Amino acid sequence: MTSVAHIINPVKVSENSDFFRSQQITFESLKRAKEFSRFKENIRLYAVGFAEDEVFIPADFSVLSNLTKSSKDRFPNPDLKKLPFIDEILRKTQEETFEDFILYSNMDISVMPYFYDSILNYIHKGYDAVVINRRRLSKNYLERNEITEMYADLGKSHPGFDCFLFHRDLLDKLILEDVLVGVPFLETALLHNLFSLAENPLFIPDAHLTFHLGMDVLNFPRNELYYHNRKTFFKQIQPKLKPHYSIQKFPYATLPFPKRVLKWGLNPSLFIRNSFELEGKGVLRKTKSLLDELRWRILQR
Repeated sequence: MTSVAHIINPVKVSENSDFFRSQQITFESLKRAKEFSRFKENIRLYAVGFAEDEVFIPADFSVLSNLTKSSKDRFPNPDLKKLPFIDEILRKTQEETFEDFILYSNMDISVMPYFYDSILNYIHKGYDAVVINRRRLSKNYLERNEITEMYADLGKSHPGFDCFLFHRDLLDKLILEDVLVGVPFLETALLHNLFSLAENPLFIPDAHLTFHLGMDVLNFPRNELYYHNRKTFFKQIQPKLKPHYSIQKFPYATLPFPKRVLKWGLNPSLFIRNSFELEGKGVLRKTKSLLDELRWRILQR
């Protein structure tokens, strides 16, 4: 039976903060989903963080060795958060876990009780990478803290990417450089890696599988950390991934051309220029194929 390692990165924060309450809901939802699963023995929950975060991690989670690098090494500005690098998180996952599939989700993402059974179903259908969009729920739930009410609320869709499942073999192929966790372009880097390097990826835009407390969509500071991640993706990651880009693997591939281009243009984690380049390559391939066929028919006369 296929096994899944679910990796999260808890952060020690003030107990009076919204993020503290959000993390508690995430912990509880993961524990409930594992207990609910028919295949609970094949689901393992892992947490990884800095040394100061370890006391915050519940006993239900296996703790990986502490992270050693952070944004503070490069950006000592005291006003900026101390954030880890996704590459170190996944490297420790590779070294200290053994499951067939890796599942990484942001710390403010909670899951439905049937989440893991759904994940395993996608795996059994032959997908080697799955990206799931969350549902948005009202932040008022942070005060009530009643998780069953959250389950019952369908909420609203969200365009971002924050839950990533992929086969263990992809760990050696991912190109993540020094992208930081908790900053925009993390999801962009993971998405483009998985849909470039996986053989059979799947995008799930609007299923009721995960949820986040808060209705904001693009509410983030454009500080040094943001521009660092942005530059890292466009200057270091994308040039190496581009030879692997294929319109057939990316989200919205099955939609008609006009709708596909529109979706690329509206999604903040995809880029319309890439869409036009890939569409153009497809047109050139089809044109060449038609011209070649014409040549062969003329030669056969």
